[in-house]
Amino acid sequence: MNKHNMTTEKGIPSNSRVLMLFGQLEKLNRESMLVDPEIARQITAKVLHLIQTQEKTRKEIMSKASSGMEVILATLENTQDLQTILNILYILNELLTVGGGRRIGVFVSKGGTGILLQLVIRASKESPPSEEFMLQLHSVLAKVGPKDRKFGVKARLNGALNVTVNLLKQNLQNHKLLLPCLLVLQVYSSNTVNAVSLGKNGVVELMFRIIGPYSKKNTSLLKVSLDTLGALLKSKTNAQRAVVHVPVLLYIYQDWHRNDTRHRHILIRKGILGCLKNITNIKLGRKAFIDADGMRILYNTSNECLPVRTLDPLINTSSLIMRKCFPKNRLPLSTIKSVFHHQLLRVPAGGPVAQLYNQPLGVDDVVDESDNNEDAEAENDTENEVEEKYRHAGNDDVETDINKLRPKETHSRPFEELKIYERFFMELSEDFQVFNFDNPKRGVTATPAAPKSHRPIIVPTAQALPLKTPTAAPLQGECPHPAPVPALGLDTINITKDQDGCGDHTHSRSHPGAGLEQELVQGLERVALDGAGPQGGGGGVNKHNRQPPILAGAVAARLGGEGEEMSAEDWAEEEESDEGAVLHVPDTALLLPLHDPDLYMEMVKSTRSVPQFSEVAYPDYFGHVAPTSREHILERVYGVQSPLPPFRTKIFQDIERLIHPNDILDKVVYDLDIQSCTVVDGGESLKFNSQFESGNLRKAVQVRKFEYDLVLNSDINSNHYHQWFYFEVSGMRVGAPYRFNIINCEKSNSQFNYGMQVLMYSVQEAISGRPRWVRTGTDICYYKNHFSRSSIAAGGQKGKSYYTMTFSMTFNHKDDVCYFAYHYPYTYTTLKMHLQKLEALRTPQTYLREDVLCETLGGNSCPLLTITAMPESTSNDQICQFRNRPLVFLSSRVHPGETNASWVMKGTLEFLMGSSPLAHSLREAYIFKIVPMLNPDGVVNGNHRCSLSGEDLNRQWQNPSPELHPTIYHTKSLLQYLAAIQRAPLVFCDYHGHSRKKNVFMYGCSLKETVWETNISATSCELHEDLGYRTLPKILSQMAPAFSMASCSFVVERSKEATARVVVWREIGVQRSYTMESTLCGCDQGKYKGLQIGTRELEEMGAQFCVALLRLKRLTSPLKLRNHAHLLDVESDLMETRCKVSSSNPSTYLLEDEEASFMEEVDYSAESGDEPDTADNHLSESNNHRDSLT
Repeated sequence: MNKHNMTTEKGIPSNSRVLMLFGQLEKLNRESMLVDPEIARQITAKVLHLIQTQEKTRKEIMSKASSGMEVILATLENTQDLQTILNILYILNELLTVGGGRRIGVFVSKGGTGILLQLVIRASKESPPSEEFMLQLHSVLAKVGPKDRKFGVKARLNGALNVTVNLLKQNLQNHKLLLPCLLVLQVYSSNTVNAVSLGKNGVVELMFRIIGPYSKKNTSLLKVSLDTLGALLKSKTNAQRAVVHVPVLLYIYQDWHRNDTRHRHILIRKGILGCLKNITNIKLGRKAFIDADGMRILYNTSNECLPVRTLDPLINTSSLIMRKCFPKNRLPLSTIKSVFHHQLLRVPAGGPVAQLYNQPLGVDDVVDESDNNEDAEAENDTENEVEEKYRHAGNDDVETDINKLRPKETHSRPFEELKIYERFFMELSEDFQVFNFDNPKRGVTATPAAPKSHRPIIVPTAQALPLKTPTAAPLQGECPHPAPVPALGLDTINITKDQDGCGDHTHSRSHPGAGLEQELVQGLERVALDGAGPQGGGGGVNKHNRQPPILAGAVAARLGGEGEEMSAEDWAEEEESDEGAVLHVPDTALLLPLHDPDLYMEMVKSTRSVPQFSEVAYPDYFGHVAPTSREHILERVYGVQSPLPPFRTKIFQDIERLIHPNDILDKVVYDLDIQSCTVVDGGESLKFNSQFESGNLRKAVQVRKFEYDLVLNSDINSNHYHQWFYFEVSGMRVGAPYRFNIINCEKSNSQFNYGMQVLMYSVQEAISGRPRWVRTGTDICYYKNHFSRSSIAAGGQKGKSYYTMTFSMTFNHKDDVCYFAYHYPYTYTTLKMHLQKLEALRTPQTYLREDVLCETLGGNSCPLLTITAMPESTSNDQICQFRNRPLVFLSSRVHPGETNASWVMKGTLEFLMGSSPLAHSLREAYIFKIVPMLNPDGVVNGNHRCSLSGEDLNRQWQNPSPELHPTIYHTKSLLQYLAAIQRAPLVFCDYHGHSRKKNVFMYGCSLKETVWETNISATSCELHEDLGYRTLPKILSQMAPAFSMASCSFVVERSKEATARVVVWREIGVQRSYTMESTLCGCDQGKYKGLQIGTRELEEMGAQFCVALLRLKRLTSPLKLRNHAHLLDVESDLMETRCKVSSSNPSTYLLEDEEASFMEEVDYSAESGDEPDTADNHLSESNNHRDSLT
């Protein structure tokens, strides 16, 4: 090599001594070492001396322009002289020890790994091999191996594995050589094939000869041995070989735990636990661990480690092992089917419902016969493994068939078949010739009579309300004859309404005394509806001097409580003899102008439920006033689902059940399966109830004095969907630390791990003038538990477990009655009441019609609203403008557990029926068709996702059945009729709630953006698409503080092809077809960053959606709206107030840009928070770049 080749980087002289030595060495390489090897020894020795004494020499050799490494490797490959090889190995050890991964990367890229492995094979042929040579060679390999991704494969192909193993076996007492050999073996074992091969060669048993009890000697060697063993045991076959050594590992761990009092050898103790963790990944390992009393050993040692924070890694790993080895239990149920049953007149031909109906009698659907199947039960070390797969895998769910992405050009149903739906669009042919413009309220609304009850009902606060004469008939023929609904009406709500403005100045009556509190604990937990009303209960009630309702607990026995329910006569006698049972209800007229308890009681009579509920939950009866204070997202100090406080504490309490079984009460205190069961508790247990509209709690088991396991009920005609809960608790003690565990959750993760809290409603607080749901609960965790989930319940997958959502609670009031819910409840009866109240306040300029779209399977009516502005006169121009307004179609609450969707819809309706100029302009701009509750049956019966057919209605839009899915069938028919008459809606939006993502956002449909997410090829002509679908979400992101454009997605997935937004986009041809998702938790951006979302923010979102529609109208038809100058002014004011703090509005929050954020280790892509798909995650970045398109 000439001097030019040896020239180095700028700043390094070309006549450097080390470079001259390399030049000489390169010359020897060209001569194939035919000269005296002593020369090579001398040159390499000089290079080694320079490297050891001068730092700059190392830099010269490893500089980018230097060929020093090539010369070293060429010499190492060509020379046969042992001393020269040793000198070069010394040089490499010096060079690679300092400089980190870059120098090693250069070495690997030059082919150094292969040369070293060839030396291993060459040295193995010598007998015996040079100890110093093997020591230095394996020292270099130990440095290089972790940085070479193909190291394990290269070693196996070169035959180096056995050489190292044999060297290890021959030098078990030579600790100096043993250490680098173990380090190399550890790298070998990172390759699964190598690990299996090494196991067959007896390396696992060899490791157990090296590790041992506590000793102050050779701790580094023991640490490396444990790490090597841990790497080997990741293989199941090796883990099987190590099962017999589980007692030994536990003994060694205890010995080190006892003697390492100064905690200087935490890594050794962690290495032992790592080996146990890998062995217990298999069934035999878990059994051996239990048989060796491993649960008690790790539990005791972990408790002793608790005071020392630096020992948290040991506690973490111990907790993971104990959770994994906890014996699988069955849920305390006889069947996972819902307690309640609704017989379907027609059972679907296939699917989960058909399987449920065809399931043979006597089949145990709670657990499988062999639920510890070894192949299926290799449990994950973290709960997020499934989500990791979705994050890293390609998005196979994105639709790749362009033909399926194009809107259909032909209609699937003949127009003659759709003409029946013309009756729901009277406004398109109305001429108003007989309309009295002097009294425009007459003749606009359809007011069918309320259905009569089929059973006697007692309404303690009954008020005789006049029945109204029906003026419009519901659908007949294809759908069952519907029961008519009370008339609608809607009223004026301002955009920035603040119903809590008087929250601190409620006009409530004084708090009842101790006598009332005693009666409350003994009985009132809900308002009963079981007979005829109190004597003299008829007639009007003055809202400011309301007759107090009777405490239902004094007259109605609790399920599983003391005795039978009382008759109507007994109820009346009890009322006369016990004046203390009268609850003085605060006046709510100012707090809740759209809530009337008396009207609610009247409306609930026509609500039909499968269990035939006879009680009303107090929060639904009395109402909810949004709190005036902020409710922050709980700060997550520790990693999600890692066994650190509070998660660690919860896990240890669960483990104590196995270690100290005598401390467990296991006492059933509430059971819907045995409704006649009487529980005698002597006041030592809480009382539970869920027998009211939307309630869901199946069973409560008292585990310890203040701890309860709760089991949720499946959706009717289903055996899963456990998420929504709503139940009542009473009989609590003030200050006691209660813990509640909902033990049959199904999702792999939850926003409860990211700061979300449960909701609680206190009757005592309500009586005191604070009737509201509040976020509450501490030590909230969501984690996989030890209750088996059968393959029947898991869609055929074996080895699945349920998850626990646990929270702790301390009650503040003696003798209180409290309600807990997953989210703010909004019942079907509440909807009927709100519609009735709003209709009474309707303005003369508002066109409102309520029709009964159809009757549900359970006999409840599905309301359809038509809202727009009345024409100013009967002139042809006015009538023509009225009829030709574009339509907006809105729907909500197809999933019963997504109650936030109803609160958003409430905000939309209240704004839409308001008297503000902005609301009037909105009505003049559009005709609104609204189905505010697509799944009344699911809502009434406490389902989370399904209707009474046991199916997710939002997966039935492609081919809905009029018998099984009437609300979807007729809603789609309305849209098909509009498409047939060339009046397809401008906007379609289905309101939903999302359980695993923050903020409010939209899913839309775009051919182009879907194609961008795939590898399919398409011409620019095929991808031509109007970008108008992005306009509405973009507007919302600019004006609604809770809305996040970054979370929106416009990709069409295969799994969502039967949802409303995709079907309406593809079959009806609505370009702006959306699902609007609202978080169940809170926001992580904007004005509400770091805050949990409440009903005020949800209603605000509904109102802002209306304002966004007006802005959309202005952007698409600017000339038509030029005369509405006030529209721009009001909109501008609204945009400005978004970032201001109003001194008169305590609910207006500051923008908290300084709020600390955290990474959320959970997949958020699933629409409406169920099956995870990855499209939305993959799109988040591209969405940010495409926001400017509109």
